[in-house]
Amino acid sequence: MRHIYSSGAALAALAMAAAFSAAPAAAQVQRNAVVTPAAGHAESGPVSGMGISTAPGIKEKRERPLRLIPVKPGLQKPDPVVQSTQGPAAASSTGTGFAGVGEGDYGFTDSFAPPDTTMAVGATQIVQWVNADFMVFDKATHAVQHGPVPGNTLFANLGGRCASDNSGDPIVQYDKLANRWVLTQFAVSTTPYMQCVAVSDTSDALGAYHLYAFDYGNLFNDYPKLGVWPDAYYITFNYFTNTFQGAGLCAYDRTAMLAGQPATQQCFQTSTSFGSILPGDVDSASAAPAAGAPNPMVNYGSNSLNLWRFHVDWANTSNTSLTGPMTIPVASFTPACGGGGACIKQPDKRSSKLDSLADRLMYRFAYRSNTAANTGETAVVNHSVKVSGHGPNEVVGLRWYQLTNLTSGTPAVLQQGTYSPDNTSRWMGSIAQDKDGNIAVGYSASSKQVRPSIYITGRLATDAPNTLQAETLLKAGGGSQNNRLSRWGDYSAMYVDPADDCTFYYSTEYLKTTGSFNWSTWINSFKFPTCQ
Repeated sequence: MRHIYSSGAALAALAMAAAFSAAPAAAQVQRNAVVTPAAGHAESGPVSGMGISTAPGIKEKRERPLRLIPVKPGLQKPDPVVQSTQGPAAASSTGTGFAGVGEGDYGFTDSFAPPDTTMAVGATQIVQWVNADFMVFDKATHAVQHGPVPGNTLFANLGGRCASDNSGDPIVQYDKLANRWVLTQFAVSTTPYMQCVAVSDTSDALGAYHLYAFDYGNLFNDYPKLGVWPDAYYITFNYFTNTFQGAGLCAYDRTAMLAGQPATQQCFQTSTSFGSILPGDVDSASAAPAAGAPNPMVNYGSNSLNLWRFHVDWANTSNTSLTGPMTIPVASFTPACGGGGACIKQPDKRSSKLDSLADRLMYRFAYRSNTAANTGETAVVNHSVKVSGHGPNEVVGLRWYQLTNLTSGTPAVLQQGTYSPDNTSRWMGSIAQDKDGNIAVGYSASSKQVRPSIYITGRLATDAPNTLQAETLLKAGGGSQNNRLSRWGDYSAMYVDPADDCTFYYSTEYLKTTGSFNWSTWINSFKFPTCQ
C-alpha cells in the first residue's frame, strides 16, 4: 500500500511543518580544534597546457567500494508528507542539454564506477569532473575548451601523493564571492591519506592554480564535501580505519588560499553516532551570510535533522568552536533500501539493483541569506526515503527540506515533502534555490519499466507549500546497468548560474546502452521564466 499525501491535507501539513523546530535545550559547544598546516603547497601551470587523458584498457576498470554509514534501525512509519501526484504543469523552461564526460564522449572511456559526477558554473565556463578526469566547457556554446584532464595532473607541481594518485571522489566549486574555481579530490592509495585542493589564480578555469595538500594520517577521508563560506572553505568527511570513526569537519583558510599563501586547517571529529555531515554552501554572492556567521552543517537522524554551527577564528584558534548538534524534528521517514543499500530496480534482464546511498543527505546543502520570497536565511537539502513496498517491490522517493534560522536562533523547517508521484523510484538528488526563492531538484529515476533516466522538478515560491511541480525528462536512459554492478552516483550536481542567479544547471549519469562501466553524463540548463 502506498501512503499518500492528499491535497486536502495541505494546510494541516503546513501547520505541521511550522512545528518542526529544534528543541531549545542548550547545544554542546566543542573547542580545541586540531590545527595543522597544509602538508604541501605549490603553484600549477595553466590547465590549458595540461595533457589529455588516454582511454584505459579493460584491465584498469575498477568499482569504487561503497562505505556505508551505520544507520540506527528504527520503527518503520508511514511517510505523512508523500506527494503522490505530479503537481501543476512545470513552470520551468528547459535550455539545451549536452554531453558531459562519459563513455564514448570526447575520447573518454570509463575506468571507474560510479562516476561521482560534480560540476560548477562560472562567469563564462562550466567545469565538470567525474572519476577521474575533468573538462572545461564554454558556458555559452558548450564547446570543449580543454580536457578531459586526469585529476592528478592538476597537482603535478605539488609532487607526492596528490601528483601520483588519481583517487577521485572529486568536488568542483565556483567561489561566487571571489570568482575563483575550487577543485579537490582525495589521494588514498595508502597512508597518510590526503585531500588535494586547487584554487584558481583568476576566474579563468584554464589558468593556473594555487595547490594544497592536507594530511589526515591513518583516517581515510571518505566522501569529501566542500562548501564555500566567507571565512573558510568548509569540508566534511566520513573517517574510516577498519571501521567508521565518525565525521571529520574541517575549515581551510580561504583567505590564504585565494592569495596563494601557506594555509592551515582546523578540524573537529564527531563521535561515531554522526556521519555524512554536509557543510553549508553559499549559492549567491548577493545572498552571502552576515559577517562572522558560523557555517551551518547538517545530517539526518531518526525522524530528524541534526544541525551544527562551525565558527572559525584564524587569528586566535582557541576561539574556534563547533556548536551542536541541534535536533530539528521532521516528518517521519524510513531510509530507503534498508538504510542505504542497493534496491533500485531496472527493467532489463540480469540488470543489477542500484545503490540508493540513503544513509546520507545528498550534496549540496545550498544556503541563501535571503531571497525575494524570504527575507530571512534559508537552505535546502534532500535525501532518499522508502515510500512503499518491501524488498524487490520497494519504491523510493525524494525527501526534500527548506530550513531557516541556520546561523542563529532556533533552526526550523519551513517546508518539506517526499516526491513520489508513481511507482518509479527517484533518488540521487541535488537541490538549489534561485534568487526568487524558487526551488529546483534534479535526480535519477528508474523502475521495472523505466531505465535509469535524468529528471528535474521544482517549485515556484508562490506554489502551494510542501509541493513540487510536474517533473521534466532531461535525458532518457538507453540501457540498464548489469553484471552485478550496483554502484550509481555517488552524487549529482545542481548549480545556479552566478551571472543571472536564475538559471539552474544539472548534471548526473545515465547509460546509453545496457552494460557495465559504460556510464555517460549529461549537463542541462533550465530556469523559471518569472526569475529575471
